[in-house]
Amino acid sequence: MIDDLGLLAYAYIGDSYYELLVRNYLVDKGFRKVKDMKEESLKFVSAKSQADILNKIMDYLSDEEKDIVRRGRNVKTNSKPKYCDILTYKYATALEVLIGYLYRKHEIKRISDIFSKIVEISGD
Repeated sequence: MIDDLGLLAYAYIGDSYYELLVRNYLVDKGFRKVKDMKEESLKFVSAKSQADILNKIMDYLSDEEKDIVRRGRNVKTNSKPKYCDILTYKYATALEVLIGYLYRKHEIKRISDIFSKIVEISGD
């Protein structure tokens, strides 16, 4: 299931890939000013929004994906969040772990499906 890459490495990759998905989505949606894109992206990329998103999509995830989320949520980290509580930070990290894990497995279609669900629940 999890290779030797490690959960925090998955989070690192997942954070980057998720950010790229959000940026592409915003450009496709017609945003052109960076200031507007940054403001709108907070619906998707802040720790609080990622934690909320994860909680809303849990029923949509497979058992394997839920296990990855659980492991990502429980990973030990030396980082201390500046703008949210530790539990919110852990859930946000878990979403990043999931995206990174699926990316490394080359499951881009599944990531796309999950991101479509995220957009749907975000009301956009």
